[in-house]
Amino acid sequence: MASGLCLPILAGAQTDPSAQQIIEQLQQPKTRSLRNLIVESNGEPVSAPSVSLLIQFDFDSSRIREVSATALSNLAQALQSNELAQSKFRIEGHTDAKGSAQHNLKLSRMRANAVRDYLVNQGIEASRLEATGKGSTALARPDAPNAAENRRVRIVNAD
Repeated sequence: MASGLCLPILAGAQTDPSAQQIIEQLQQPKTRSLRNLIVESNGEPVSAPSVSLLIQFDFDSSRIREVSATALSNLAQALQSNELAQSKFRIEGHTDAKGSAQHNLKLSRMRANAVRDYLVNQGIEASRLEATGKGSTALARPDAPNAAENRRVRIVNAD
């Protein structure tokens, strides 16, 4: 899959994403080394490889629901793979637009930290993971600000 694309993979959907699917989505593209090259699309820099997971939490909480365990386990397995073992990742928490911006930012940070803590408990080195909250500032579905798809955790390859 090409760099710059963010494939939404929904946890708890019909099937959780496999570790291999996550690896393929998060891998940096293999290219020749070209100094000072910035890949652009329509004048905009192409974003890093990422994957969005619909991780379910208890209402207004950072407690991860059991239904998300398989997706998170597969994510941990992917991050421990040979292909991704040397990479660093940013874990972005996102909310929908319900509630105040300040509350959503705090909640999204808490949820990103909960995912980070889960991954560390699965053996991922803490130094490879950065957790950050985005609140409702980067909606997956701006046309539907309260949609469930906006409540997600995005994993970004930070290399």
